[in-house]
Amino acid sequence: MLNRTAIRWLLAGAIAAVVPLGAQLWAMRVSPMVIEMTSSGAKAAARVEVDNSGSALLAFETHITRLDYDPEGKQVEVPADNDFLVFPPQGTLPANGRQVIRLQWLGGADMPSSRSYYMSVNQLPVAIAPDTSGKSGGEVQIVYHMKALITVAPPNAKPSVEVVSATPAMVQPKYEEGQPVPPKIAGLTVKFRNTGTRYAMLAGARWVIDGTGTDKQPIHIELSREDLSRLIGVGYIAPTNGIRTFDVPLDKSFAPGSVKIRFQP
Repeated sequence: MLNRTAIRWLLAGAIAAVVPLGAQLWAMRVSPMVIEMTSSGAKAAARVEVDNSGSALLAFETHITRLDYDPEGKQVEVPADNDFLVFPPQGTLPANGRQVIRLQWLGGADMPSSRSYYMSVNQLPVAIAPDTSGKSGGEVQIVYHMKALITVAPPNAKPSVEVVSATPAMVQPKYEEGQPVPPKIAGLTVKFRNTGTRYAMLAGARWVIDGTGTDKQPIHIELSREDLSRLIGVGYIAPTNGIRTFDVPLDKSFAPGSVKIRFQP
């Protein structure tokens, strides 16, 4: 099971715009943030909830994009609204209201390998009632743009992940947007290949790393799901020879050629 804390690196964003009047509060929540579906059977349908926990009317619309990665590991999204029936595709919610969005897979049951998608839930700006309090000045309306990850796999599909290479390197730790960039530290650049027919989530398993340090002393590191969520995010790898490379900051200096990585449930 995927560790949901990893989703913060992959799935959510927000855009703020200044509006001239009003003093309302907006807050949109989408759950779940990961939807695992199958190409046939009961799990070919799913549901997502959109909640308005704010004090003003919330309008939203949805869009589906297919998720892939180019050979350099850069994320690529392609419009794919026709692969799903989404109902309702848009709506408005009163304060403290909730809307259930139903998803139905339309891509066929005989797909050879799994696919991954984003369902974007985009909050739309709404007209703001004039401020009658006599106070001047603008207000900031936060307009949320959130993405839920959808995976669709054929029955009995499985991942098969192998480590292609693990190279000692100085790597950049992850950091929150808007925060100072931390200095690079010793770690590993690890290249993985997934030859299976199902996507893989590397943060869903524990890593055991063994090797020799530059000081010729043995190094043994175990990374939990929580550690991996913080270090690499969800670690998604596409099926059928999908390749991803991750920089893993460990603050340990390995000797070249000494690193071995194992996965544990």
